[in-house]
Amino acid sequence: MLRGLKGFAEFISVERGLMVFAIAVGAAFIIMKSVIWSQATLLGVVVFLGWSGVDALNNVYDKEFDDLSHPSRAEFTKMLGGMALPIALGLCALSVLSAFTVSPAVVFWVLAGIFFGVLYSVPPFRLRQTLWKPVVNFTVGAVPILIVSAFSGVSHTGVLILVIVIGVTTAVNSLWEDLADYSADRISGAKTVPVVFGPRNGLLVTVALGYGLLPLMLLVGVMFSLPVIFYVVLFGLAFFVSIRLVQNRETLLGYDVQRLLKLGDMLAGDFVIVAIIQTLNLMLSGYLKVSPIL
Repeated sequence: MLRGLKGFAEFISVERGLMVFAIAVGAAFIIMKSVIWSQATLLGVVVFLGWSGVDALNNVYDKEFDDLSHPSRAEFTKMLGGMALPIALGLCALSVLSAFTVSPAVVFWVLAGIFFGVLYSVPPFRLRQTLWKPVVNFTVGAVPILIVSAFSGVSHTGVLILVIVIGVTTAVNSLWEDLADYSADRISGAKTVPVVFGPRNGLLVTVALGYGLLPLMLLVGVMFSLPVIFYVVLFGLAFFVSIRLVQNRETLLGYDVQRLLKLGDMLAGDFVIVAIIQTLNLMLSGYLKVSPIL
């Protein structure tokens, strides 16, 4: 049973679902400047169902690729057989139906998010195999903010900056994933950043972009007057990543492809954890801003 639950969690990419859930709930607190858990949670669930459905749909069409990079997920998808596609479409449908209980504007952005998600791996688009992949992943973070903005009717420069910052964060996250998938991408003929520029240059570019997120996150904190805990967690995560890079500086600056690939795989796993913690940090900070209990 536990194995089945683990397989299903991989099939719907539950870690990304939790990440976008936290983004939506945190954005609801920050943008609406109030704590209405029922509304914030509903928006989070709508986003979670939508992106989980999209990720499942992409995994249906990525079985052969996942055989190389994520064998356990590919095995579970194949085990689902003919049920895999209806489950994915059912999750997308639940997201849209839930959005109808909110507002037509939210339905529009949910459908937009599903559309952009389909471009990722569903034929004939399959942008996951091109340099356009980060652009698609930009929408993973941007659309939840736009959903909250549409629901609340709030639209100003701060919201636009939040859209850009969170969108760029999820786009960079996709580059870290590419490092872990380098071997499979190269075999399949994909043209991702690490494949096009090589593992060393791809790793250096990704690290540089990762650090580039730091001032953007600081800008979000200042613009929305987030509490001190936001900055403490943010710099704590930056320090953690920096320690990892210092510990592996010889590999990072070297030309040993196998060691670079192992480092990229390790950093990709780290960044998934960092991304989830930072989105939870955004949610908690948004809550503490409008309901300062500390």
